Amino acid sequence: MGILRTIIWVLLTAVLVIFAMANWLPVTVTIWPGQVLDTKLPVLILAAFLIGSVPMWIALRTTRWSLKRRLDTSERQLADMRALANRPVEPVSAPVPTPAPAAGTASPTLPLDIP
Repeated sequence: MGILRTIIWVLLTAVLVIFAMANWLPVTVTIWPGQVLDTKLPVLILAAFLIGSVPMWIALRTTRWSLKRRLDTSERQLADMRALANRPVEPVSAPVPTPAPAAGTASPTLPLDIP
């Protein structure tokens, strides 16, 4: 698969070089009134391509970074939940009942301070 990708990139590069050599003409571009730029046509096409593609590439990279962070967090939470589910079960002890006071005996109370 890697050799096929390399062949495609080599062919694409060859086509772009042939295009650039065939269109190596000077072009005058007016940037602002009074600001004129003389450049070659392939350079102008490359600059326009980069101006259009770099912002989208940055947006793609930030989206991928954000999604990767969310996925890593989810995977970490899943691993924690699996670790909790696979831990050994501790035996549950029954609560110890407290004996009820015998009939006729007073239950212990706290002394009340009444002024």
